Amino acid sequence: MNLILSLENFLTYLRLHKGRSIRTLEQYEFHLWRFFTYLQEDLKSGSTEDRKKWEDPEKIYWNHREVFLDTKSEKRWENRNIRTELRKKCRKNVEDITKEDINNFRLDLSKDGLSVKSINAHIITFRSWLKYLKKEQIPCLDPTILDLIKPPDREVTFLTNEEIERFFETITRESLRGKRDYAICQCIYSTGLRISELTALDIRDVNIDTLEFAVRGKWGKIRVVYLTDIARDAISDYLDTRTDSFAPLFIRHNFSEENIKTTELTDKSVRLSRFFITTMVKEYGLKGWILKNLHAHTLRHSFATTLLTNGADIRIIQELLWHASIITTQVYTHVTNPKLKEAHQKFHK
Repeated sequence: MNLILSLENFLTYLRLHKGRSIRTLEQYEFHLWRFFTYLQEDLKSGSTEDRKKWEDPEKIYWNHREVFLDTKSEKRWENRNIRTELRKKCRKNVEDITKEDINNFRLDLSKDGLSVKSINAHIITFRSWLKYLKKEQIPCLDPTILDLIKPPDREVTFLTNEEIERFFETITRESLRGKRDYAICQCIYSTGLRISELTALDIRDVNIDTLEFAVRGKWGKIRVVYLTDIARDAISDYLDTRTDSFAPLFIRHNFSEENIKTTELTDKSVRLSRFFITTMVKEYGLKGWILKNLHAHTLRHSFATTLLTNGADIRIIQELLWHASIITTQVYTHVTNPKLKEAHQKFHK
């Protein structure tokens, strides 16, 4: 089977039968496209003008994902033609892929500076793709022979209580953007939401009165998260200041009041990205002279460590973070166990 055709069918299978999210499909497609262009470099360029925007396979949200994932009727015929062109151009078949190809590709990723975690993510994608091909009785490499690299111990960056106070003090709330940024950070620290979950929230999703709401997280499963009084007040203050009718809970505000009613602005175009929120958290961390490698996930880590140091059960924290395995949650016990420090101070004199 042609590699491009196998990619099309695999993405369709994930979408229709496995219910994978668009972000998951994008990641799987990116990993496989990166591998295909490694095997056949001239796939990156083509004869049509549209193909020029595909030439950089390093971009996570590269434009060519529309060719496989876009379902808008006006683009279907155009994308079908481009996929046909790709299939004709691709000289490799699924049956041609060897373990040596994947090992050499993995070595190439390592030379490019990718982390063990990122390289393993590619291998997990290959395993899933090959398992699908086996399921369809298409001759291919055995997915069980692809081993993951043993990752280093996971490092968790979190803020201490003093750093948390200093971080939130740096966010001035006189402006609408300041109110938004404060509400975002309080929402993450209050609920432990993943950034992808936060950016997907609409106003109607959050119940301010009950201090709890449901969110659809990883694997498409729904869990309940809880707001603190501070987070509730911050969100209410932000929403009361807004004058628009956009659905997303948190939006960008770099547009004029006159533009609100134009068709140029949509819910999708004003919704914040994960990159924006991570950058925003870093900037406030620098303003607060917090000398740690901050990112948006740091507030989620801080949520977990705050609960743990205040005596919450590890199983409860696992549920709140929506970790599939308790092993993932136990990393917090290694960095927040006060008894270790107490024992050291008591016996090492």
